This record gives sequence, C-alpha cells and structure tokens, in this order.
Amino acid sequence: MSDRYARYRHVLLDRPHPRVLRITMNRPDRLNAIDQPTHAEVAEIWRDIDADPDVSAVIVTGTGRAFSAGGDLDMANDLADDFEKRIAGWKEARDLVYNMINCSKPIVSAIRGPAVGAGLVLGVLADISIAAKGAKLIDGHTKLGVAAGDHAAIVWPLLCGMAKAKYYLLTCETLTGEEAERIGLISMAVEDAELDDAALKVAVRLADGAQTAIRWTKYALNNWLRSAGPTFDTSLALEFLAFTGPDVKEGIAAIKEKRAPKFKPTSPV
Repeated sequence: MSDRYARYRHVLLDRPHPRVLRITMNRPDRLNAIDQPTHAEVAEIWRDIDADPDVSAVIVTGTGRAFSAGGDLDMANDLADDFEKRIAGWKEARDLVYNMINCSKPIVSAIRGPAVGAGLVLGVLADISIAAKGAKLIDGHTKLGVAAGDHAAIVWPLLCGMAKAKYYLLTCETLTGEEAERIGLISMAVEDAELDDAALKVAVRLADGAQTAIRWTKYALNNWLRSAGPTFDTSLALEFLAFTGPDVKEGIAAIKEKRAPKFKPTSPV
C-alpha cells in the first residue's frame, strides 16, 4: 500500500485487484458506526485517492454483517455539547460529500445489513451503489431530531424523485435494498452472497476501462450534484443548527433507551 495511505488507521485498506482500492469500515462490534476519527478519515481519503496514479476505481464497504449503523452516539453527543467539535464535524460532513463528488475515480459501494445516516452517505453517493436485497437503508436524521443534511438533499431527489425523497427523509422509513433499487435510490440489488463479487466485478470493469472517458463522464454527470450545492449547504447548516436544540438530546436519549422519542409538539419555525 502506498505511503500516502499510512495515516489512515480507522478504516481497512486493501487491493482486491491491482488498480482497485477497497475501503472497509471496521468497527464490527458497533455495526461499523462511524466515530469521529473514522468520520475524519472517510472525509479526507478521497483527495489522496484522486491523486493516486495507481488507483483507477474504489470499493467502499463494511466489515461483517453491516455497512454502517451511522454516526456513533458519542459523536452525536459531542456535536450537541461542544461548539468547536460541532464546527469541525460540519466541515468534515461538508468535505465528505464534496470530496466524493470531486474524486475523479469511480466509486462502487457494497451495502449489506444496516446503512444509516453518516454511513449511508458513502453508500448512496457512490457512483455505482450495490446493495444486498435484504440491506436496511435509513437516513435517520429526523428520527434523531436534526434536519436531513449529510447528503440527502443533494442527491435523493435526483435519484428517486422528490415525492419519494420527501417520504423517506421526513418519516425515516426503512428501505430494503430491493426497494431502494426499485425506486432508483441505488444502482442494483443482489443476493447477499453475491454482493462482494458483484461490487468487485463492476470495479474491475471500471478500472480496466478507458480512464479519461470514464472520469470525464463522471465529472460531467456530477455537475448535476454541484448545481445542487446551495441546497446541500443549506441542509447541512440546518442539521448542525439543530444540534444546538432540544430535540436532538431527546433523540439521542430515545435511541440509547431503545424507545420512541417524545419530541416537543410545537416549534418556533
């Protein structure tokens, strides 16, 4: 592995093919929930991948039976309680989205089990998203008590249409991989046993293809996402503003206590 990746200690990196880099979130005891160090790494790594002449395609996945259970609750508490950590988290969340969009190399996600919140960013923003049919995709933000800001506003309406985007983002209803494929949120759904092979097959096909043509096609298509940048910036700002309010504390408590949240029935908005 190139020295440029030596500083990444919270994700696993390997090469299942000479020109394919695989990023694996690796906290299986927490269903690969993303803590702050992991969040920082998955936000920054796309710059190094973009500059790496030895990488032509990327796979992002999770260890074990989960893609990622979303942002770690300790990180959510820090965002609610600490201004400096909230600002740092906002910058990382912004960089994660824009760095994936601007990375010239095609990204393939392999999603199994739960894919939630901050983890779902990596799954849905991938250029080719592949999920096991039984995977469980949920944005989760409004259930936590914050606006859906991580990635949803920039890409869900383009992928599955405004009506479906509003339904799933406002209600936090769970999508199976099969249903996510049906509504266009992901590229394809496969049997769980076929997931890793399917992702690798697509990544190798991209790595072996005409690199200039593939990268320029990605760049041109992602102008749709760049044009939605102001919408994303607003959603992300409102998400992090909500971390200063009372609803998120109730949302965190409800998740920890495994109960339904009891949010205030009124809002000043």
